[in-house]
Amino acid sequence: MTTATIFEAKTNFSELVKKAQKGETVIITSGREKTPVAKLVAIEPVKKKRLGALYDPNFVMGDRFWEPLPEEESGLWRGEGDEDFG
Repeated sequence: MTTATIFEAKTNFSELVKKAQKGETVIITSGREKTPVAKLVAIEPVKKKRLGALYDPNFVMGDRFWEPLPEEESGLWRGEGDEDFG
């Protein structure tokens, strides 16, 4: 947990938001007694996800990836053929 005065929060707002995004709670205080007045937390911690291919700079997408889907499968993408979904 991090605490910051209102002045510190104004000065370092971006840094405090980054801490909140990582899951840390930031308490904003006010006055000489540094009374807690606000809490800065992420709505949902940011999770940076990447596709597996982006981790390996030598990854090559195979030719099969670019081939059209079989008609049965492409029909499912268009909502055809499987009455269970609607």
